[in-house]
Order: sequence, then structure tokens, then C-alpha cells
Amino acid sequence: MLVYSVPRQTVIAAEVNACKAEAWDYDDCLWGIGVSVMPTASIVERKTRGGNGATRVSYTSAYQTVDKLSERVYQGLKRDIITGILRPGEAVTEKDLASRYKSSRTPVREAALRLEEQNLLQNVPNRGYFVTHLTVKDLNDIYEYRSSVECTCAELAASRGIPSNNLPELNKLASRRSRPDSRASFEEFIAADTSFHINIARLTRNFLLVRAVSAMRCQMERILFAGIDALDTSYYYGDLPVHGHQGILRAIKEGNGKLARKLMHEHIMSAKEEVIQLVQNGSRLI
Repeated sequence: MLVYSVPRQTVIAAEVNACKAEAWDYDDCLWGIGVSVMPTASIVERKTRGGNGATRVSYTSAYQTVDKLSERVYQGLKRDIITGILRPGEAVTEKDLASRYKSSRTPVREAALRLEEQNLLQNVPNRGYFVTHLTVKDLNDIYEYRSSVECTCAELAASRGIPSNNLPELNKLASRRSRPDSRASFEEFIAADTSFHINIARLTRNFLLVRAVSAMRCQMERILFAGIDALDTSYYYGDLPVHGHQGILRAIKEGNGKLARKLMHEHIMSAKEEVIQLVQNGSRLI
């Protein structure tokens, strides 16, 4: 058995598949938006002999099982924080989380570290982990970041065009509405909203911009889930966000970069006003 030390890569499957669907270079996609470089792991070379006497060589990560379990714990814990099952300020220990997600403590520790980096968990020595709060300052920072990055994405997307095979999906995402009588409908709207903004970033063909937009979406989804029962229904259950998406997409189709930037800015600032109002009314975000 031979052991080689190579970087362990964590692939964001949805984004990689999206790149592959557009026939972008898969390795570039891994480098750009689908990979976080983690500490080195061992790759084990195994040799087996087939019925015809030929030797077959296969390579397997020595930590493959742990990696898969860590990813499952990470996705489950992130989902519970984003959707509000675990509330801001709620304390959880490694033991609690291991029991909750049916794993050992090592995958929990790895998942928690990733969520700390995303500002979803805070590790307090000798006390455990706490679900983070979002302050008004945090919200202002998030929307300032979004405006800076996503307005640039919209303008670049308009200058670089929309591949014809992407247009039907973008039209569908831009037209997604939610119904006030259905939580499931609103959750579908959140997923469509995330996909719409990431797809606009993908139109730039700039992997760093795609990664920047993708990284912020967990915080945005957390904000939106917090508002399912609290946000002004005239905004998120109305036509305003849909009109915003459709206007942005129309400007991009027309190749009008300045208008696309302007409409994206207005769209983001309109959402910010609603969220700040939500927080001032006592939302659980803070």
C-alpha cells in the first residue's frame, strides 16, 4: 500500500454541476467556485488482480468516510441554523450535535469550524457553540457587500450576454412568486431567489464573483427564513421582488449594463429596507 499526501477538496456539487451544464471547464470550475482547500488528506493506492491476471489500481481517500459524514453533519446543521430550527443565541455542544446528527464528535468539529467561518456559529471556550445573532450592523454590512458585488455582476452579465440554453431557466427563476397561504411556496421562492442571483453572477464567467455571491447566500437565506412569518407580505408575498428580477433580466438581455446595475441596486436596497424594518420590529435575527 502506497500513501500519497494531496490536498483534500470539498466540492459544492450544485455549482460544479451548473458549470458542467454550461460546458465550462470542470477543473477551472473546481478551482473557481467549487473547492475549498482543506488540510491534506491521505490517498491510499490499492492494487487488486482481476480474473485475467491484470492488476487494477484504485485510489481512495483514507478519510473518505469521515469526509462524507462531516459534509452530512455540516449540511444538516447549516440547514437547521438557516431555517431557524436552531435559534440565534441557542447553545449547542459537540455531544449534543453528535447525538442530533448521529455521528462522532470529529465530523461535528469539522462542520462547526466551517460554520464558524460563515459566521453562523461561534465557539466559546469551555461553554460550547452558540448560534450567532445578526445585528443591524451585520445587516448593513451584508447589503453593502451585496450591492458592491451583485451590481457589478449585473453590469458585466449585460456586457457578456446570456447563452441561449440558459435563458429558459433564468426566465423561470425571475418569474417565481410565492403565495401568502403556503410556507412551502415561500421556501421555494427563497430557493429560486438564491438560484437567480447566483445565475446572474455566473453570466459574468468570473468564478471569483460567483464564489463571492454564493458565499453570501447562506446569510441571505437565513434572513429570508426569519421573515417567513414576519416580513411585510406586500413585499415578499407580492410582485415587487418578481418585478425586480424581471427588470434586471430584461436589462441584461438588452445588453444595457448601466440599467442592469441600477435595477440591481434598487432591488437590493428595497430588500434591505424591509429587513431593517423587520429587525426594528423585534425579529429573532438579533
